[in-house]
Amino acid sequence: MPQVMAVSFERYGRLYYLDPGGQSYRVGDRVLVPTESGPEVAECVWAPEWVDDDGFVDLPVCAGLAASTHLDRDADHRRRRAEAKLVAKRLIKRHDLPMKVVAVDFLDEGSDFDHLVVIYFTAPQRVDFRSLVGELARSLQSRIDLRQIGSRDGARLTGGLGSCGRDLCCATFLSDFEPVSLRMARTQDLPANPLRISGACGRLMCCLKYEHPLYAEFARTAPAVGASVTTEAGDGVVVAHQVPADALLVRMKDSGQVSSCSRSSACGSRQSYETRPDPAPAGAKPRHRRNRRDGAEPS
Repeated sequence: MPQVMAVSFERYGRLYYLDPGGQSYRVGDRVLVPTESGPEVAECVWAPEWVDDDGFVDLPVCAGLAASTHLDRDADHRRRRAEAKLVAKRLIKRHDLPMKVVAVDFLDEGSDFDHLVVIYFTAPQRVDFRSLVGELARSLQSRIDLRQIGSRDGARLTGGLGSCGRDLCCATFLSDFEPVSLRMARTQDLPANPLRISGACGRLMCCLKYEHPLYAEFARTAPAVGASVTTEAGDGVVVAHQVPADALLVRMKDSGQVSSCSRSSACGSRQSYETRPDPAPAGAKPRHRRNRRDGAEPS
């Protein structure tokens, strides 16, 4: 059973899991996280505890509490990142380039004159920023690396709140973006209007993927809407599905009232069952050609 702790480089930012290495840390402690460019300062947001989960294996080991020199270095890097972001925005506006600065990284590679400033930006198309790089290098006295990212990665770096009122999934725990399609929204009886089911990045919400397997399994096994069923209260017709409750809404033929019954207690006709199309095996490709409307949303 492994011992795990969680840290974050930014307040309410993405969580990173570490092996405490047998040490004891408290929430709020500033600790050192091993990275490719050396140890970086982060805040402990989840004290070490034992977890019964095989997913927490081969985690990087926390390098200990941050000393005053590490804290001073971290504060200096934060100041440099803020300065680089302001300079980049000013020069982009001067050059009239269709770019939006999302985040800035400052990498100290040892020497006082060997710094790398990585600027992440979004743009509707490819941008010729060769003249901008030179001015940025002269203004910041550092090497410059401009990296164009997509809207999903931009939302991950910026953070924010989703329509549910919680922090964006991509900015907290999601590690990879999975394809999301309008077909998933239809399966969950959600409006097929992309404007109503899009996230902060402007793409279809990643959370449409979470409950899709449950809805797909329910639709595969439950009587379809309009099918005749027999329940404990009598015969009726299915008028709606209640997937989270694992139930059906049935309109009774005798009284005309609509009642809710569990999926297991509703029995469809033998004819409806025999004429039901066989479900496609897992991993099978659809026989029909997907149109643009049903296509998967690119990451």
